[in-house]
Amino acid sequence: MRGNVFKTAFLLTALTLLLIYFGRLIGGEGGAAAAFLLALLLNFGAYWFSDQLVLQFYRAESLSETHAPELYGILKKLCEAAKLPMPRLYRMPGAAANAFATGRDPAHAVVAVTDGLLELLGPEEAEGVLGHELAHVANRDTLIATVAASLAGAISMLASLARYALFWGSFKSRDDDRNAHPLGVLIAALLLPLAALLIQLAVSRGREYAADEQGSAWCGNPLYLASALKKLDAAGRRMPAHAVSEATAHLFIVNPLKEGFLTGLFSTHPPVEERIARLNEMARRQGI
Repeated sequence: MRGNVFKTAFLLTALTLLLIYFGRLIGGEGGAAAAFLLALLLNFGAYWFSDQLVLQFYRAESLSETHAPELYGILKKLCEAAKLPMPRLYRMPGAAANAFATGRDPAHAVVAVTDGLLELLGPEEAEGVLGHELAHVANRDTLIATVAASLAGAISMLASLARYALFWGSFKSRDDDRNAHPLGVLIAALLLPLAALLIQLAVSRGREYAADEQGSAWCGNPLYLASALKKLDAAGRRMPAHAVSEATAHLFIVNPLKEGFLTGLFSTHPPVEERIARLNEMARRQGI
């Protein structure tokens, strides 16, 4: 666990430094200061407002215990096993089957499930999904993933602005009274977003595996989640989710976007087949 925390902190620091470096490259010392301020504002916004923004974007509605007593019972049992406070439970309208967790810490956590998931999964499979999401809550992955996505998005935004300025010949950057070389800026504008994306992928993919393992331990049977992932992946291939923002796709338990070769290669989620194989191996070691 400590190694995972260190790795995540290192990667988030790398994203912040990339943002500041790019700001310095296109704007000198003033650009570096502006980029640092932007990083602070993004982190502040992600900490305080990310959960409400995501819930509003997907028109999620609070799900009461009266309307979903079985789901509440499963979630309560898992929270007791994990020694976590009960998160707020939300439902998202739509036939696509998926789920996500958000919130800055366990005391302000939200778990959201789609109508499609409620119809598709049985109680044990739903337990596997909720255990996975609670593991994200316990490890504060929901905040970390949002910060990583915000920083990577800011780098991509600055890169787009730099390419636009170079295209129209309006780029002017000074650093100690020396003009930045346009070719260097262009190369950075092309490569830095890719580097930021790869760092974001390293953050997200590693934490998905960890959540699978920890959530399955709370459930007591890794096969619950393995069965759920198999059904969710198959349903997603038949019916990819519509109106899903790429900026929030990393939050979901399975990738909600339709995957081609390149989108699959640069997906924030590990391959479902590999996740299922790991869960099956866990079950084999436990004698299940």
